[in-house]
Amino acid sequence: MAQIRTLPVTEPVRVDVRRVGDIVNELGESAAQNVIELALEQLAGALTATDEALARGDLAGATGHADQLSRLAWQIGLLSLAGVAMDLCACAERHDPGALAAVRARLMRVGNRSLTAIWDRAGIG
Repeated sequence: MAQIRTLPVTEPVRVDVRRVGDIVNELGESAAQNVIELALEQLAGALTATDEALARGDLAGATGHADQLSRLAWQIGLLSLAGVAMDLCACAERHDPGALAAVRARLMRVGNRSLTAIWDRAGIG
C-alpha cells in the first residue's frame, strides 16, 4: 500500500540587511522605523491586491500590482519578494496558467515570510 506524505514547502527569504541599515543610517532610527512601517503597509496592500486581481482573472491588474510590489520590496531590501513578484509578472505576460498558479502560491508564502522578517529585523510592533 502506498503512503501519502505531505511535503512542507519552505524556503529562506533574502533580506538585504545593508539596505535596511542604510535606511536607518540615512534617516535615523525613528524616521527609518516610520518609513519601513509605511512601506510594509504598502507591501501588504500590494500583495493582497495582486492576489485579489488573480482571483478575478485580471492579469493586467495583477501584473500592475506585482510590479509595484517588486519595486517596493527592492527599495527596502526584500530581495526574495522582489524576485518572486517579477516572476509572477513574467508568468502573467506569457499567459501560463500552470506556472502562474505555482508562482502565485509562492508569492503569498514568500510575501508573508518577508514581511515578518523585515518587521522583526526593524523592531517594529
